[in-house]
Amino acid sequence: MTSSIRIRKRGSAAIVATAALALVLSACSGGDSGGGDSGDGGDGGDAAATEIDCAPYEEFGDLEGTTVSVYTSIVEPESDTQIESYKPFTECTGVEIAYEGSREFEAQLLLRIQSNTLPDIAFLPQPGLLRTIVAEYPDAIKPAPEATTAMVEEYFNGAWKEYGSVDGTFYAAPLGSNVKSFVWYSPSMFEEAGYEVPETWDDMMALSEEIAGAGGALPWCAGVESGDATGWAGTDFIEDVVLRSAGIDVYDQWVTHEIPFNDPAIVEAFDTAGEILKNPDYVNAGLGGVDSIATTPWGTAGLGVLDGTCWMHRAANFYATQLPEGTNVAPDGDIWAFYLPGDGETSPVLVGGEFTAAFADRPEVQAFQTYLASADWANAKAIATPDGGWISANQGLERDNLTQEFDLLSYDALNADPEAQRFDGSDLMPGNVGAGTFWTGIVNWLTGSSTEDVVDTIEASWQD
Repeated sequence: MTSSIRIRKRGSAAIVATAALALVLSACSGGDSGGGDSGDGGDGGDAAATEIDCAPYEEFGDLEGTTVSVYTSIVEPESDTQIESYKPFTECTGVEIAYEGSREFEAQLLLRIQSNTLPDIAFLPQPGLLRTIVAEYPDAIKPAPEATTAMVEEYFNGAWKEYGSVDGTFYAAPLGSNVKSFVWYSPSMFEEAGYEVPETWDDMMALSEEIAGAGGALPWCAGVESGDATGWAGTDFIEDVVLRSAGIDVYDQWVTHEIPFNDPAIVEAFDTAGEILKNPDYVNAGLGGVDSIATTPWGTAGLGVLDGTCWMHRAANFYATQLPEGTNVAPDGDIWAFYLPGDGETSPVLVGGEFTAAFADRPEVQAFQTYLASADWANAKAIATPDGGWISANQGLERDNLTQEFDLLSYDALNADPEAQRFDGSDLMPGNVGAGTFWTGIVNWLTGSSTEDVVDTIEASWQD
């Protein structure tokens, strides 16, 4: 499969109703479209109806009538654009994609492995979960095929391939990527109050104190409830603080367990985060007390920024997908975000993403894996997501296909100095820790447990 492909349904012409999608996937040159009249599309004069050439997909062979099942934590509304981005593949190969999203993905996937009711493909949000599955169920996940490997080596920084590898074997190609080191705020509220976007952590804390002292809405709102994955949004906050208070080297030692989870540097990071998250004078604006953070859904926690009941909300770039339809995300719009500051001299960035793991090696499954690792899919996904909230570390993703200002901001952050980037720590940790005791530890910490009790419990759960 080549990049910048033109797609035509085998044996006939395929009409793609989305003009923008066709613009990404269609080349400006090439031979006969092989079409003639498609027999579809009404009067045939619709500018959005464009033929696409499927010739490059022929290398996959005859896949007509086959099905690939996909299991993922990506649910509505994000799932809609995921499914839309598969159309070039399904139109050209005849493969049906049976998509299932679940908010209880992490727990349910392990149960499915144990009961041998496996999907063909799962989008793993944690490399640590990949390592856990490979270690505990060594025959479950299939190594990535050569074609998928070639795509990843061509389009991704080497670190991303390493995230999808276990003990030197490459299993899971990167899918979407995200940037987590953002604080969402209302530009108009800041302007009316005369507040400046903080450039250091100390500036941000001083601003929080000023807002708290002014009365009215509290400075921060937060929420970590996410079904069986409750707590993950809090682990992101802690990880961002570790990068800033302890530094990149200590962060690396922490996520690989070269230092214990209850190392003094990690205790300090929890306490630093707690100056916001466990401070009743700062949180939880319009939502309740500190303990309400544990029960407030992460997707709605920051919406108070839009109605003036909240000043700031720390969340990743994909928080844009949780905003109401019609929200203007712009520097002078309804909501925008600034970089979560540190010491003003270094600029660490917390990143994350999903990885495509296959539990079957049938030809249609391997073909879909390869498509998802390609630049073609990355660009199709970008154009299928016009409301924003999605980017990829795929270096074949064309910046011009991102239509939202915030996605461009995120894209630039993701493609800046890779030495300043670190992958989500809980996602790199063993599954029972990163997606287990760390998540539950966050809930316990927010509802009254001390930092020492929480980090000691997490450390006790980590087995080398």
